[in-house]
Amino acid sequence: FKEIYIPQENAAEGKLVTGIDVYTPQNLKELVKHLQGSVKLTPLPKENILQNLERAYDVDFADVKGQPVARRALEIAAAGGHSILLMGAPGCGKTMLARRLVTILPPVTEAEALEITKIYSIANLLPDGERVMVERPFRSPHHSVSASALLGGGSYPRPGEVTLSHNGVLFLDELPEFERYTLEMLRQPLEDGEVNISRVRASVSYPSRFVLVAAQNPCPCGYLGDKVHRCSCKQKDIDNYRRKISGPLLDRIDMQINLVRVEYGELKDKAAGESSREIRKRVVAARNRQLERFAGNGIYCNGQMTRREVVQYCVMDETAQNVLGKYFTALHLSARSHDRILKVARTIADLEGSEKITASHIAEAIQLRTSISS
Repeated sequence: FKEIYIPQENAAEGKLVTGIDVYTPQNLKELVKHLQGSVKLTPLPKENILQNLERAYDVDFADVKGQPVARRALEIAAAGGHSILLMGAPGCGKTMLARRLVTILPPVTEAEALEITKIYSIANLLPDGERVMVERPFRSPHHSVSASALLGGGSYPRPGEVTLSHNGVLFLDELPEFERYTLEMLRQPLEDGEVNISRVRASVSYPSRFVLVAAQNPCPCGYLGDKVHRCSCKQKDIDNYRRKISGPLLDRIDMQINLVRVEYGELKDKAAGESSREIRKRVVAARNRQLERFAGNGIYCNGQMTRREVVQYCVMDETAQNVLGKYFTALHLSARSHDRILKVARTIADLEGSEKITASHIAEAIQLRTSISS
């Protein structure tokens, strides 16, 4: 095709299309006259979608008090595209931290902006007058969300939350409150980065590469292990609560962090913490290393590596191999856990500018994956 005709309502999107002339006739009558040659329409001008992509967020990591381990884990998640579970008592900052993750993700590329825009256009969720979606999406569905709303569905399949969060963040708060069946449906997009929807009228595949941030209390009452409030739960109730999240799903979550109550001294400290802008600089530098490493492979960050890439790119020194082998046996880790630890360790090494994965990188990756169970 050399030219295409679209409604004037879609002109903002049409300006983004390259390699083809895009026209926006007022109506079919004008289109016919143009095709007959009695009226000459002018094609839409092309726009550079990369201009003015810098976004000023109304939240910042500088606002966060305490929680150094969680801050570090979220930086690693942003740098490598890793999933993360935050567990802690009410009020310890799980939601506050999760909502700031998007502020340290790298700016969207032109290709990512177009992908996001197309998804929101298909879902009829593109904001009025919005030329292109230049922000990474942050989606936070309620725990009552249905499987079709989360994964996508309908007679003519529409994108669900996992696709609407593509190239951004999917935040699932109060994870055990979601229907178990609904959560199990996350396993495919977490593993493959896409979701397949089959209906009688159509079958489609939508992209779903997102950073998953899940949050939950440690027990039904929320205060297991808290220094101030006493847990009122029976062990049986705690076990049942934890079992709402299946082992196979937990195995697909790269980092599982236990948050503690922020101390009063940390709250009254008036010194601002490290800003999102400063953290993002390190994240972008680490992502650039990954883009160079995976150039031409269709992979953009460490979290997307398959088993083949893990073997090829997660090179450890001898000490690191010994550390991983020791903990693999002691903690009865699965093969999937082994690979996900290596992916996180690769990201930690990238943040430090290290070519090889060292024992300290492996140790930190293991700690960030097992802090809840330990």
